[in-house]
Amino acid sequence: MARKKSKEEFSWILYDWANSAYSIVITTAIFPLFYKSLASEEIYVTSWAFGNSIASAVVACLAPILGTIADYKDRKKRFFTIFFGLGVASTLSLSLVGDGQWLLAISVYALSVIGFAGANLFYDAFLVDVTTGDRMDSISSLGFGWGYIGSTIPFIIGLVMVLKYEWFGFENSGTAVRLSFVITGLWWLVFAVPMLRNVRQKHYLEPSNTPISDSFKRIASTLKDIKKYRNIFIFLGAYFFYIEGVNTIIRMATPIAVTVGIGQTTLLIVLLAIQIVAFPCALVYGKLAALWTGRRMIFIGIFIYCGVVLLAFLLPSVESKSTQTAMFWALAMLVASSQGGIQALSRSYFGKAVPNHKSSEFFGFYNILGKFSAIFGPFLVGTFTYFTGEERYGILSVLVLFLAGGVLLSRTKKEVRLE
Repeated sequence: MARKKSKEEFSWILYDWANSAYSIVITTAIFPLFYKSLASEEIYVTSWAFGNSIASAVVACLAPILGTIADYKDRKKRFFTIFFGLGVASTLSLSLVGDGQWLLAISVYALSVIGFAGANLFYDAFLVDVTTGDRMDSISSLGFGWGYIGSTIPFIIGLVMVLKYEWFGFENSGTAVRLSFVITGLWWLVFAVPMLRNVRQKHYLEPSNTPISDSFKRIASTLKDIKKYRNIFIFLGAYFFYIEGVNTIIRMATPIAVTVGIGQTTLLIVLLAIQIVAFPCALVYGKLAALWTGRRMIFIGIFIYCGVVLLAFLLPSVESKSTQTAMFWALAMLVASSQGGIQALSRSYFGKAVPNHKSSEFFGFYNILGKFSAIFGPFLVGTFTYFTGEERYGILSVLVLFLAGGVLLSRTKKEVRLE
């Protein structure tokens, strides 16, 4: 990173700053609590699960097709803009949901998920257009790092408004919650402007008269010619397993905390702390990747997550509440140390490996695995918990995902660029 960042690189990084607020405010913290106040106890969990599953399935099914079409000249930005617009508009629309309108809330939320995830597909694919192979690790890490910090600002504003709504002259917290959705949508919109203005598709295929049918043919051709892309597909296999482990740990954090008696206030503080600590750690991963390669740093991230699993396994057996709290904080900080780094370097390793003119097509496959990574890990945890009768053995089973990912990653080559 000795060279000054270009306008395109900076604009691309800033989009992570723009959209990461959505992840914490809408996906993780404030909207889920708001939705719980709308839906009855009988339908809350089921409708929330189905809403997320349907939205993820839509993106997963569309990803390879849209990705392949987007590789044609001037299509990548067009698709990015459409999904970005859908995400922002639906996020802002969440503020219009009235009391008891749970079906409208989950429907609009599902649209926001499709917009957010769909835009990210093309955003990731733009990495090959905004920078060079030798700078991808650093630029990708900067994106994740600044994204963590950017997400905390609307989150803190929203959290203060919700908890202290009377300070702002609101009659109840509902008004504050809805205003937090508006702030999140506007934050996303405003800081995405540089991306929309300055980033252009530099690598592309010439336009086709039959882009849709040709896209299906190209997908079939890519899968048929798997030997040529052997390293890419082995990496995708590795990525599927270890990112499944990462996502499972994220999903299991709250159940683990509840099981050992961690309070809600402590949980919110830990969540905020993770975002803050993850910022410098993601940048450190990018810096170290320049010295040791991104692939080696991914191995280090996998190793740290193995430690997280073992610590989570031991947590329920500790009798002292103070020790449990300290261990939970240690677990959270370990997650924060590697969460952004392992995702950023996975993205840049993949970006360096895929051919430039097929970046959207290959990132379509990449994003499919990201969407389906919500299935296998929780199933594994549930199965082991059921047969052993103890949640900690279910948590320990996640170790298998990291080990499988590490083994497959060891069979990949060092960063190789396909032009």
